Amino acid sequence: MPTVIRSAVTADAPALAALHVRARATYYPEGLPGEGLDAVAMWRGAVERRDGHVLCAVREGRIVGLASFRTPEGEATDTVRLFQFHVDPEHWSAGVGTDLHDACVEEWRADGIRAASLDVHRENRRAQVFYARHGWRREAPGGGTGTHMCMRLSLTAGETAEGTAGE
Repeated sequence: MPTVIRSAVTADAPALAALHVRARATYYPEGLPGEGLDAVAMWRGAVERRDGHVLCAVREGRIVGLASFRTPEGEATDTVRLFQFHVDPEHWSAGVGTDLHDACVEEWRADGIRAASLDVHRENRRAQVFYARHGWRREAPGGGTGTHMCMRLSLTAGETAEGTAGE
């Protein structure tokens, strides 16, 4: 079944919020941090940000994946931060994540982005393996916070997370 990748619209906020909760529940078995927050309002805000972008993966008319990214304030304009990337657990290992990731990279390259970064939960091994398989590397051993580690993706040929190839 084909995956359609498109920009999210404000009306998608409830579906994005529900997907976000389902996906995060897989690596927060004790309960999600920030429970009680208005997740629909959060996603509505993310979609409506002028300086950000939310992509969604759709199969059979249902949102089954999401990616939210932007250049953080004060950072170089040729960098982007992937703030959220989730696939509905019912669609894991079905190509949705790869399709969505490929769409992100395609957009970043078209926008002249040279590097992307993200924080991944230290307990979320599944995500770490996914990102590594798609070229992401840890920024520095021990980097990040107590619960998250930083990863980086170079979009410049011949460069790795640690620097230029061959250094």
